Amino acid sequence: MTETAHDDPDRQLVQQAAAGEREAFDELVRRHQTRTHNFVRAMVSDAGEAEDLTQEIFIRAYRAIGRFRGDSAFRTWLFRIATNAVRTHVVRRSRWRALWHRSSGGEREGDATRGDPPSAEDLESDIVRRDSIDRALATLSEDLRAAVTLRDVEGLEYREIAQVLDIPIGTVESRIFRARQRLRPLLEPLVRAPAAAGGAAGRTNHG
Repeated sequence: MTETAHDDPDRQLVQQAAAGEREAFDELVRRHQTRTHNFVRAMVSDAGEAEDLTQEIFIRAYRAIGRFRGDSAFRTWLFRIATNAVRTHVVRRSRWRALWHRSSGGEREGDATRGDPPSAEDLESDIVRRDSIDRALATLSEDLRAAVTLRDVEGLEYREIAQVLDIPIGTVESRIFRARQRLRPLLEPLVRAPAAAGGAAGRTNHG
């Protein structure tokens, strides 16, 4: 069931924070920082950028909490701030990259490979999995990535996603469907790999 402003578990804390109680806002941060960071991480891929953006989002929320009208749940409002922050960051980053290319006449040595992940042999399996998911999400447009991340990673209802992204529910459904269709062939190896490893282990143990 969709969470509304009336049954928002954060409602009292939001009211206290809006009245200037810093401890109440700190508790809101503790409740929502992991999910907010996970969303940002999926949107920008780079771990360092995600950390910085997450901090920026909560700074924005702290400054704006007094203007929060309560017409949606706090987490919906927070994800809206996060979405806007990510969009601003993406635009800013693209402008800096364009400026660098114009001023330097090309990439610096090593820039072309800076974003490449380390080889699988040097990483733990969970890091490899995270990198594979990041790569798959990076193939999506920002609109599709935001919709599918809010639904499949953060677990928001379609109505909440529509509020966060300020689009009709039908558009939310369409974006999530298209995103899943595009992600499926890219993520299938992650699903098959554990099963194949388990089968190999089973054959080894019985050999």
